[in-house]
Amino acid sequence: MTELKYKRVLLKISGEALLGEQQFGIDYPPVKKIAEEIKKARELGTEIAVVVGGGNIFRGMKNSAKLGMDQASGDYVGMLATVMNAIALQSALTQMNVPCRVQSAIAINQVAEPYIRHRAIRHLEKGRVVIFAAGTGNPFFTTDTASALRASEINAEAMLMAKNGVDGVYTDDPRTNPDAEKIEEMTYDDIIKNELKVMDTSACALCKQNHIPIVVFDFDLEDGLCKILNNEKIGTYVH
Repeated sequence: MTELKYKRVLLKISGEALLGEQQFGIDYPPVKKIAEEIKKARELGTEIAVVVGGGNIFRGMKNSAKLGMDQASGDYVGMLATVMNAIALQSALTQMNVPCRVQSAIAINQVAEPYIRHRAIRHLEKGRVVIFAAGTGNPFFTTDTASALRASEINAEAMLMAKNGVDGVYTDDPRTNPDAEKIEEMTYDDIIKNELKVMDTSACALCKQNHIPIVVFDFDLEDGLCKILNNEKIGTYVH
């Protein structure tokens, strides 16, 4: 059995990954697929924490502006959307006999544990998947930043950013520019200085500060998560 590249990782999944064929909401097939990928990666022996966005249900700045909400209120609604997604993913994992816990940065004790760092680490050590919901618990911070924060707190060896239909970082949007070139390897500063939209610069700066490498990859790639853990070169490696 080959030695795994990472023993503990933080997987960031966008809320849009749960859309499937729908315009909004949660579709079961993509949730099932995500759960299957996580299960296979866990069976390799890796400790996995997950942060899932809420954009399939509510996008803070965009939707709050339409509804006449202030941004803070919109961000709180977005945090609740991530809790809904976390519970849906937990349900799918439980059906596959994968032990899983949801920890929320907002107190919502009937459906999730409160976020406690040492308890989260203990769950991981016991082989449970931990899903972090409600972002950082504060408005004005994205789930990218929440992912970098939680990765730092649990001492993750890497942050894996799953994208939809894009297999890494490109010089431009490959969906609109056919001449865009894929970047196989780059530094944190490349993202920060060039303001690349692959992730928030604050999240990137936090990963840089705590020496957490980032792998940006296409979650639609079969066994992509396992391939990363087995040290196969896919996506874009940021260090």
